[in-house]
Amino acid sequence: MVTLLLVEDDPALGGLLFEYLTTAGYRVLWAVDGEEALHLLDQQPIDVIVTDIMMPRLDGRALTEQLRGAGYTLPILMLTALETLPDKKKGFRAGADDYLVKPVDLEELELRIEAMLRRANIYRDHQIQLHDCVLDETSLTVITPVETIEVPKKEFELLYHLATHLNQVFTRQQLLDRIWGYETESDVRTIDVHVNRLRSRLKHVDAFQISTVWGLGYRLELKS
Repeated sequence: MVTLLLVEDDPALGGLLFEYLTTAGYRVLWAVDGEEALHLLDQQPIDVIVTDIMMPRLDGRALTEQLRGAGYTLPILMLTALETLPDKKKGFRAGADDYLVKPVDLEELELRIEAMLRRANIYRDHQIQLHDCVLDETSLTVITPVETIEVPKKEFELLYHLATHLNQVFTRQQLLDRIWGYETESDVRTIDVHVNRLRSRLKHVDAFQISTVWGLGYRLELKS
């Protein structure tokens, strides 16, 4: 399921967006300003952000600038009542991928989010396309031009999570928390075991590779 971070300080609008996007099939986390959003981003991986601009403490533009400066590439859509071209330029130059003026049309918002996810190779139909290879979340398979490879559930969840965040480095602890849950009794060596199994299982797949970032963790990269 795609995890969406909603950053909105207006309780009425935030509640409306939270309910609509949850019904649309997203796992929605709600922050009331940029500082709370940064805290949530430190706690767990996020796939896409929908953020207001004018907020207390840390506004949407400053939040976006901080994330881009830190290397975050996830899609970001800004919501604002500021509709002049100079305002929009400021939002895009801060690093936003899209911009929607309030009052928000909910169907248009959903379409714009889906378009951003497609561009980021994160698909609502539970598939990710990596060159000529498809990761199918429903069947837990990796589909290549020559074969379909069945992958055990935990291994697939690990692979799928890395694939939805291409080139982003995750520590072993972050991966353990996301895939096995915070209450697991497993330790971080579990991640190494599952990565090694994936590498062995997918050794003939030419589309991508799981790379070790020494001293940090793992990331998934496309092969050129």
